[in-house]
Amino acid sequence: MSFFPKISFHREVEEYLTKVFRNNELITSLGAKETESKYQSLLSHLSHPPAFTTVRVNTHLSSVKHVKKMLLEEIQKQFKGICVPVLEHPELQDILLIPAIGPRQDLKKHESEVIVGAQCGYAVLRGAHVYVPGIISTSKFMKAGDLVSVYSDIEGKCKRGAKEFEGVKVFLGNGISELSRSEIFSSHGPVNGMGIRMIEPVYLSPSFDNVLPSHLFLQNLPSVVVSHVLNPQPGERILDMCAAPGGKTTHLATLMHDQGEVIAMDKIANKVKRIKQNAELLQLNCIKAFSSTNSLSLSVVKSQGKTTTFYIASFDRILLDAPCSGMGQRPTMSYSSTLKELMSYQPLQRKLFTVAVKLLKPGGVLVYSTCTITLSENEEQIAWALETFPCLQLQRQVLLFTAYFTQANELVLAL
Repeated sequence: MSFFPKISFHREVEEYLTKVFRNNELITSLGAKETESKYQSLLSHLSHPPAFTTVRVNTHLSSVKHVKKMLLEEIQKQFKGICVPVLEHPELQDILLIPAIGPRQDLKKHESEVIVGAQCGYAVLRGAHVYVPGIISTSKFMKAGDLVSVYSDIEGKCKRGAKEFEGVKVFLGNGISELSRSEIFSSHGPVNGMGIRMIEPVYLSPSFDNVLPSHLFLQNLPSVVVSHVLNPQPGERILDMCAAPGGKTTHLATLMHDQGEVIAMDKIANKVKRIKQNAELLQLNCIKAFSSTNSLSLSVVKSQGKTTTFYIASFDRILLDAPCSGMGQRPTMSYSSTLKELMSYQPLQRKLFTVAVKLLKPGGVLVYSTCTITLSENEEQIAWALETFPCLQLQRQVLLFTAYFTQANELVLAL
């Protein structure tokens, strides 16, 4: 696990997390030494991609067995001569798992270098190629067809167009340049498309660019678990409150066999378009996506400009995948948000929670989920909800195993 540096935080955030972990009774009962070991292990694991790439099968269109066969054929094309299995998840029947091979520490580094942004770097670690918008810097004389080593600027200090960079960078692997430096940094306007085709990534994972797009959805395992925990049934009315880009929304519709109604809300209109595009691609018709005028009220605006109001106690099940600090996303090697920014999420989450409770039918189910690791956004929120809303009861879920939650926390509440 020493191949990458541990995740680095803003100083105030690191002090806050250290204090929280050391003061937590469940952790400190293990002893100071073991507590520190667990904390450092967490930071190290967060900087690495998950051990498996998780793919959700669109069972609305095809069977898992059939998609598994097609996916194996595709992976064999990408990994010529390397045998990579496709595994079926033992509990979640619509999930396929592809092991990530790595980190590979014997790769030879080339003289010609390409620097990419942190987000692009994280995608490369998960199997993606490098696209031009993610490239920040290249060596001075890089030409199309050159062998290059790709690095991630995890602190965001490399200047666009720089001819060299000596700052903190992490090696991501080797590739072949599809374009020259002058083409990438063209003065005639932005260039799109693939910039570097990765041939020796540090982590060997399949690329899913245009791979079975109607049959597969690339989705982190904890995100998949969320929809199974909500357990929507055909004919029900479901609300996904913060839905973009629609991974969980389309999963809910698939689990319902496209029978019933899934209302997907998001504040940003362009993100709502993405939800609709994903629903269309996966051929799901029960999804209705709305752009919210105010996520804390019960009114939304349809794309045609008409206002629609959702009434109190009108949904059978609600998913609140709340905006959060995102500190559980993997891989992450740098987290630059300040402590003030980190602490700003809890009030918003509580306001959204209050709206969700109003909209839920008696006997309905509410799942609250985040992709962060802080107690203030997870356990403390559930404690607050149970105290604030006596009508809620916490329900234990058999799917809530530790192995499923390396990236997120999900808790389910029922009226």
